[in-house]
Amino acid sequence: MGERKKSVLLILGPTAVGKTEVGAWVAERVGGEVISADARAVYQGLEIGTARPPGELLARVPHHLIGILDPTESYDAARFRADCERLVGEIHARGRRAVVVGGSTLYVRALTRGLFPGPPAHPRLRARLARLSPEELRGRLQEVDPQAAARIHPHDRVRLIRALEVYLLTGKPMSAHWGREEGFPWPLVKVGLTLPRAELHRRIRARVEAMFAAGLVEEARRLWQAGLPPQAPAAHTIGYQELFSYFRGEISLEEAKERIVRNTKAYARRQLAFFRAEAGVTWLKVGGLSPEEVGKKVLEVWAKSDPTVAQEDVPW
Repeated sequence: MGERKKSVLLILGPTAVGKTEVGAWVAERVGGEVISADARAVYQGLEIGTARPPGELLARVPHHLIGILDPTESYDAARFRADCERLVGEIHARGRRAVVVGGSTLYVRALTRGLFPGPPAHPRLRARLARLSPEELRGRLQEVDPQAAARIHPHDRVRLIRALEVYLLTGKPMSAHWGREEGFPWPLVKVGLTLPRAELHRRIRARVEAMFAAGLVEEARRLWQAGLPPQAPAAHTIGYQELFSYFRGEISLEEAKERIVRNTKAYARRQLAFFRAEAGVTWLKVGGLSPEEVGKKVLEVWAKSDPTVAQEDVPW
């Protein structure tokens, strides 16, 4: 029998549940490194609006896939999967452990359920599709791939666009590719963090207030004044899209803030619904616990699934 592959820890959950602090604590404890699975944290200039880990945390614990791209660049789940595989290999080669932390549903699915060997992203085609409303996208998808249209949430623009992109580039519906996904090369230990709804909503509002106090409006204005293209990821990111409406004079600043809170709560609901459908996740209720207390529970789950964590890495 060959040597057992090191497992990779995957910490998932809704926005504002505390994944960043817990992931960093666990990585520091085992001498590990964090790989961000946040579809927006990968961009430069979105530090406040994406709740990027503070500088002191980044200085203490190595983090990857944070602030590496211009906000106009395209980045998708397939590219994330390739980057994640490369990074895990490099981390393991250094004798360290990999901790993946994030809540971007498509990125998590790229690891847990795999990706089919479909065509790479086509920026010009995506730009054209991005001009359509969710209703128009879903209507077109129902015509060419009713199975995918039935599975994808009506307002999930990213997945609707990808499904149409696959059909237009290959001539085959995305659903025809299902079942051909390539699995992740390392065992994944999946841990989900949850909070009571009232507490999660309180944290979301507090986070938005903290973002405004930290200069979110000024950060968004810099992107706005830089002439960010309409199809750029930041233009469709919660926190920025609402403030862009404010800059256009369509809503007040207070209304923009309330929309950010409301849209973030809705996003958290979608994340939870998505992650609840994931198999093999150990869910931890983290209400009233500190990051260290949650981190200890996460480590217990990881070590139970992979005893080498306790034997080799964790200084119990």
